[in-house]
Order: sequence, then structure tokens, then C-alpha cells
Amino acid sequence: MEQNSKSIEDNLFDEIIGHIEDILIEDEFHAIRQKFLDEYWNVFEPIEENKLIYTNIFNEYNKTVENYIVNYLQRTVPHFNLDTFLNYLNNKQNELEGEVFEVLSTFTNFMAFKEMFLDYRAVSNTNV
Repeated sequence: MEQNSKSIEDNLFDEIIGHIEDILIEDEFHAIRQKFLDEYWNVFEPIEENKLIYTNIFNEYNKTVENYIVNYLQRTVPHFNLDTFLNYLNNKQNELEGEVFEVLSTFTNFMAFKEMFLDYRAVSNTNV
């Protein structure tokens, strides 16, 4: 029975990841992320020290992106629970790779978030 409940969890996790992959290609989601990058890329500097404003931007980004994803998942996945999903995501962290997990890490991992802005800054500086 343990194996069966595990595969139910895995199937639900895979279903949620599939929906998140759908979200990532939506224009509306892309516009949300792009707005943050365009608005704040020049605040982030490629230095080891982190400024207090980084935390404020990180928290605002988390709230906005998380709300968007959670609202979407609550409409599409019956009985979706964010805490359960994040716990499962954390437990599977070493097994996961690909764009969907990179995006998810930007709102669960501050360094991944900062790196996203620094990468965007590097590209933006070359386009100026």
C-alpha cells in the first residue's frame, strides 16, 4: 500500500509540474517576470554583499509570482495545497532539473533569484 500512495503523490506532483510548465509559457506569466526584471535589474550588482533592497524585491517577487501560480493551480488542480507541494518539491530537489525547477528556485532560493537578475543585467548592459 505504501508504494501505491507514493505513486499517487508522484502522479499529483507530476501533474502540478505539468501545469507549472504550462504557466511558464503563458504571456501573462512572462510579462510578470519581465516587469520585475525590467524594473529592478539595475539595482542588483555583481558583488558578494547583498543590499537590504534585494530582500524587499525578493519578497515582492515571491508574493506576486506565488500568488499567480497558486491561483492558477487552485483553479486547475483539485485540492491543491501549496505547503504540501513545496514540501514535496523540497524533498525531490536533488532529482529535479530543467527550466521549471530553475523558475521555482527563483522564489524559494534567494541566490537563484539574485543570479536571475545578475544574468539579466549582464544581457541588458550589452544591449545598451
